[in-house]
Parts: sequence; C-alpha cells; structure tokens
Amino acid sequence: MTTAGARAPADAATQYAAAREASAVVDVPGRGVLAVTGPQRIKFLHNIVSNDLLSRRPGQGTLAALMDVKGHLLALLRALATEDAVHLEMPSDRLDVVEPLLVHYRVGAPVRFARPPVAVLGLMGPRAMETMRQADAELPAEMGREDHVLTTVGRRRVRIVRATHVGPATLDVLRIEDGRPWYGPDISEDNLLHETGLLDEYHSPAKGCYVGQEVVARLEARGANVNKKLRGLKLDLPVPSGSPVMQDGREVGRVTTVGVSPRLGPIAMAYLHRSASEPGTTVEVNGRTAVVAALPLD
Repeated sequence: MTTAGARAPADAATQYAAAREASAVVDVPGRGVLAVTGPQRIKFLHNIVSNDLLSRRPGQGTLAALMDVKGHLLALLRALATEDAVHLEMPSDRLDVVEPLLVHYRVGAPVRFARPPVAVLGLMGPRAMETMRQADAELPAEMGREDHVLTTVGRRRVRIVRATHVGPATLDVLRIEDGRPWYGPDISEDNLLHETGLLDEYHSPAKGCYVGQEVVARLEARGANVNKKLRGLKLDLPVPSGSPVMQDGREVGRVTTVGVSPRLGPIAMAYLHRSASEPGTTVEVNGRTAVVAALPLD
C-alpha cells in the first residue's frame, strides 16, 4: 500500500509497533485552522476559551475548549501563538461553528479571522523528533508540550507542533489506549468538559471568566459529579461504534470508538452512567461481557 508516494506498513501490527517503539507517520484528515490576527487577539481569545492564553509566547501553544454558556462543548482547540497570529487548529467541520461564534463575541475588538489552507500529518513515537532531524528539519534542542516551530522539510515550509496525538484503525487503537477522545467520534455539543476526562489539559483553574466558566466552576465545587463519564472498555470481541452498554437489563451508556489492540485485544471508549463507571465494573455490549477500565488503559 502506498500513500502520497510513500510506502506505508501493510498491517496494523507493524504500524502499531512503529508508533510505540520508533516513529510512524499518521494521516490526520479533516483538520482545519482558523487564524486570528489583530493586536488584541490573545486577550480576546483568552476571555472566551477555557485555558490560559495570556502566558503563551510565539512558538508556544495550549489546548483549550470553546463552550456555550451552559458548558456544552462546541470545539476542542489547539491554540498556537505566532508573531502575528493565533492559529486555532480543530476538526474542519467545526470551523463553521467556531468562526461565527467568535465574530459574535468580537463586539468591536480589533481582531480578524482567516482560514489558511492546511494539511495535517502526525509523526508519532519515541523517535519522532530524531526522525524529523534526519529529514533536515531545524528544531530546538528541547520542545515542550504544544510548542511549535516553522521550518523546512524538503522544499515545503511546515509548522511542527509537539503534541500527544498509520492508518485510521491503528490511530483509533492508539487513541483508546492513551485515553484521547476526539471531537466528532467521541465528543459532541451534548457533552460537558468534565464528562470527557480532558479537564486538566483543556482548562486552567487559575484563570477568570470565560464562556461556560460558571458551569465548570459549579461542577468543580460539587466534586465533578456528572451523570456520565468517558471510560475504557475491555472486550472479548469487537463491537460496532454506537452500541448500547447494558447492566442488569438497562442501558447505562454508549460505545464511541472501537479498536483491536495488539497488546490488549478488543478495546473501546464509552460514555457510562456514573452508576456503572467504576473501573472493574462488569457490563454487557451486544450480549457479550465487557469490563470497565480507567483511561488511559493499562
């Protein structure tokens, strides 16, 4: 099998081993970027999203959530600060949600929006940085989480981001094992940030007001006691995404992403009612027994 002129591993086990032990190229389709420019871009975005942007300098980035006033998730963003813009990377189908909302909140602030054409590829694995340097990419000696740099690979200018994010099936397995839900297959506007397990990464408890902050703060004050939580499932056979999760004859959740791990066998992520979300709990999916597990999976 070849992809974009390069030969890709023919089997999922080889792809998985490369991503875990060396480095593997990952196609990340369906991603888009909204570039926010203007002298008040940082302050403007900081007052809207869930994480701290004021401390981000050019070459740094952060993860952040965009919510409505009821705390429902509208988008999960990677915000990358450059000398003249903040690039908001997100699923491309959220651009038509995010841009109009930011325009609504602009209220005369001197900020502008553009959608530069982009293609997103990932390079995963413990030797990913080494592989980039072997391709003559000029990288800093150290790059922190979400740090980024504009460099040249071959004849193309590329922005390399140190993130935590092969074929789609292998990528799903890696995401499940690492507890990395994605907006779309695992997260929608029906979800609260507390339900996803991403609160610590996408939220700064030290910052002040932002859209949805009252809901986040109220849940924190109540011990993050939400009705459903994203959990892992260890299965004996693969099941379709969207399958209901049952316990004692009643539905207690729904499966989102499913995969078959070379290390753990059939696995999945699922939203489960809090009564069935304790790790070690036994549930049923499609008439088969499954065991609830904390994310990331051991």
